[in-house]
Amino acid sequence: MLKLKKALLIADPQIDFCPGGALGIKDGDKIISVVNAYIRKFAAQELPIFITRDWHPQKTKHFKVYGGVWPRHCVHDTKGAAFHPGLKFPKETIILSKGMDPAKDSYSAFHAYDHNHKELHHLLQIFGVTELYVGGLATDYCVKHSALDALKYGYKVHVLLDATKGVNLKPWDSEDAVREMVAAGAKTMTLADMTPARKRPPRQAKNKRPGH
Repeated sequence: MLKLKKALLIADPQIDFCPGGALGIKDGDKIISVVNAYIRKFAAQELPIFITRDWHPQKTKHFKVYGGVWPRHCVHDTKGAAFHPGLKFPKETIILSKGMDPAKDSYSAFHAYDHNHKELHHLLQIFGVTELYVGGLATDYCVKHSALDALKYGYKVHVLLDATKGVNLKPWDSEDAVREMVAAGAKTMTLADMTPARKRPPRQAKNKRPGH
């Protein structure tokens, strides 16, 4: 049987999306240690790891001041656009930048490019990836749009519930996003689902008394 090639995709674990940042998500920083645990598991199996980042220009329709929804955040080469300092990833990790077009929102990782201007879908095809494990910030935007696009391209998608947090402009936005991803064909999971259960030692038969 053909073994599916898996890859990890983490959306935007950046300072501006964590508490205290320009667009801070409640408990956004709490996922970093869990993301690191997923990264370690994928790195140990030499599976591809992709991390996206918003890399906005100074002026973009994405920002409220220019007609968008959001406060200014993750402007390229600023402190807020940097990855959370607790994030740990191997040098082989592929970093993808998005949101660089001032006329587009570009929530999905499939609108992102590596330093050679290659798109995520093209890179996944090069690696032979058929199955994506998706987490990061935020559940109701970049994670959702990335997962839905991945499904449209025919990838199997697992949403990492313990490695994502939502903006929640409305209190139920993240729950709705998860339902939408599942309805489109995604599966949900947590780190515990990747940890094989320990096998119990075989039970020893009790010694029977003579004559029994």
